[in-house]
Amino acid sequence: MSLDYKAIGTRVRRKRLDKNLSQFELANEIGVSNPHISNIERGKTKVSLPTLIDIANALETSLDELVCDNVNESRNVFIREIADEIERCNAEEVKIVTDVVKALTESLKIKRK
Repeated sequence: MSLDYKAIGTRVRRKRLDKNLSQFELANEIGVSNPHISNIERGKTKVSLPTLIDIANALETSLDELVCDNVNESRNVFIREIADEIERCNAEEVKIVTDVVKALTESLKIKRK
């Protein structure tokens, strides 16, 4: 199995920004260099499990939220992500998102048949 380090890095970056932390602050909190955090976020390095655990703890998130693109049973993580995105929308945007999701799921149903 090959891990998608770019997807992991993207999730680390998103969680870090949600916490209003700079790369420097996260690096200091977990005891690594700022360039190492940058490389992790860009998917340029293979982050070790201990470092990933430190990152998850510092960002007050779970490992499954950081690696869900690599795990087969991650449905709940993706559902939470969708809900988080919808929370950021105004009423009109929620309606548009709902219409798009309905159209997409109908299309998926047709493809499954």
